[in-house]
Amino acid sequence: MGYDVPSIPSTVSLLFGGCCTNAFSLEILLKDNPAIGSALTFCQLVFITLQAAPSSITLKPFPRLKPRAVPMREWLVQVFILTSMSLLNNWAFAFHVPLTLQIVFRSAGLAVSMILNRVFLKKSYTLLQVISVVVVSVGVLVATLSRPSPPSRPSDAQGSDHPPYQYAIGVGMLSLATILTSTLGIVQERMFAKYGAGTWREGVFYTHLLSLPVFALFFSDVKRGLWSLSRASDMVPHFGIKLPIFDQTVVVPPLYLALLLNVTSQSVCVSGANRLTSAVTAVSTNLVLTARKALSLCISVWYFGQGMNAGLTTGALLVLSGTLMYSYATSRAKRSSPTAPKANGVHAGDPSRKADISGRSFALADRRPNGVRKRRLAEEQENK
Repeated sequence: MGYDVPSIPSTVSLLFGGCCTNAFSLEILLKDNPAIGSALTFCQLVFITLQAAPSSITLKPFPRLKPRAVPMREWLVQVFILTSMSLLNNWAFAFHVPLTLQIVFRSAGLAVSMILNRVFLKKSYTLLQVISVVVVSVGVLVATLSRPSPPSRPSDAQGSDHPPYQYAIGVGMLSLATILTSTLGIVQERMFAKYGAGTWREGVFYTHLLSLPVFALFFSDVKRGLWSLSRASDMVPHFGIKLPIFDQTVVVPPLYLALLLNVTSQSVCVSGANRLTSAVTAVSTNLVLTARKALSLCISVWYFGQGMNAGLTTGALLVLSGTLMYSYATSRAKRSSPTAPKANGVHAGDPSRKADISGRSFALADRRPNGVRKRRLAEEQENK
């Protein structure tokens, strides 16, 4: 079975367009309601589940789930980690942590991933890689201590100086979410090594579908968040839909348009990231993602005009420099060791990319019985 290699320009366009639009629409939503996190995550889960359903559901002879390649317990572990880190990231907004800091803070995942990979997967790194991660960590620390101000809201007209402990709680949530994100990467890496990187489509469906029941525990938060979207916003124009049958015009609350834009752009962003991972090297992926974060940060500061100060600027520059250093160090290490191990499509020693979803890595080569491997090799020889 063949797999098409995605076009690099179109993939990069998807990534930049989808992810930057997603960050832009997210900040619009947060400006009016910083506690919308649970409702927003719920809507994203529903949309992506419906979009991924065709890959895991068959309608013939009757609607049913397709046979899974991965046991359900593997997905349940990932669901627990995924929902926890998603909720923590969203709740941090309610504790007055601006999006600009979150963009910088997430780069700390590189350092956490390196530590966890060293401890649990026994991977080794060059001195330059370690130095670059230290630079990233210092940048994140400087940005965090700068305590940038979140965008002002009408409700903050009186007394916008929030207690420091609230900001500290938000930073703590981001820290725990970063650790969970890196842990999820290790769990996925081991799973891909065992079952094949081609199972990522199945993973998108089951991890999002199984996360939906979790939000039954936060139904009041979801309901409150969706209800708050009906309020007017000075950042999104009102939009009217005329119904010719009833000769009436229905006014759509402007923030619902921002929500629709956020949900759809999230799907485009995820698609672009997955396609990029399958088409280019880990270093190239890291460089593109870093450039995307930098652009999102610039848009946030330029358009919304807040959440930036000298400390955050210095921290962001250190993070950018450290990430570029890490990419260079990884590239140089691979050139000096062209036969570096790569197990079942997983790049060893590179925490910035957990799995290579290239065409040949979809096969479960090392995990199949000898007879299956021999038949696959014979088929490949015939196809050459």
